[in-house]
Amino acid sequence: MSVIAATLLVPGVAACNSGTTDSPGASGSSAAGIPTDPKQALVASTKGLADGNYAFTITSEAINGSGSVHKPSNSAQMSMKVGDETFTMEFELIQIDADTWVKMDLGELLAGLPGMAEMKDKYQHIDAAKAGDARNLDMLKKGSDPADAAAMFQGLADVQETAPGTYSGKVDITAAKDSVAADEDVVKALGEQAKEIPFTAKVDAEGRLTELVISIPAAGEAKAQDIKIGYADYGAATAAQKPPADKVVEASEQTYEMFK
Repeated sequence: MSVIAATLLVPGVAACNSGTTDSPGASGSSAAGIPTDPKQALVASTKGLADGNYAFTITSEAINGSGSVHKPSNSAQMSMKVGDETFTMEFELIQIDADTWVKMDLGELLAGLPGMAEMKDKYQHIDAAKAGDARNLDMLKKGSDPADAAAMFQGLADVQETAPGTYSGKVDITAAKDSVAADEDVVKALGEQAKEIPFTAKVDAEGRLTELVISIPAAGEAKAQDIKIGYADYGAATAAQKPPADKVVEASEQTYEMFK
């Protein structure tokens, strides 16, 4: 996965073994309506995300960012900073209906290349027809959650509730080809270990997912790291706003190439 793809948090589907420590008949709900079965509780926790009205944060060894999805206005936005001691870049995306704007600062390393100054100082408007199926540019598609938790939670192993509203278990990330939690090179380096990646999750008093931490082991040249996604403001996210007209230019060919 390129640094651009990692920054864009492309949702993926983590196909997992269906075995859990949950007993088949252990169904039911708490007084708050949260399923008592740990796996069922996690599956139910993603229903608020399906409404498409929430804010999120994401942090890892190389990424720090935030954003929101606001389907009532058919808009979304996110800002990310990604990199390490050798290279950093900043990225902002705004989407309203079929219009998308991106703004990038690719750091000092690439500052002298043609077109870099424009990327840093302007929002580039993306032609939806020209972008085609560049999924990286569509935050409003089905499964817009950065971690695609709804898909991931369909296949969990060793799930248990370790404290009220706190869960742990393992997830298979080998099918999450485009997920921020499943870099292709890291998955390949992990081998069979990629099928049993530890995670923890938290839900609020209403059973909605508020935190998901996926603990990726060291693999190849990549260090071990926790990828943490936080969720908040259910039903109260902020609608995205168009960038100022004097800060907008049409996207360059170089930009379209980056998002293929």
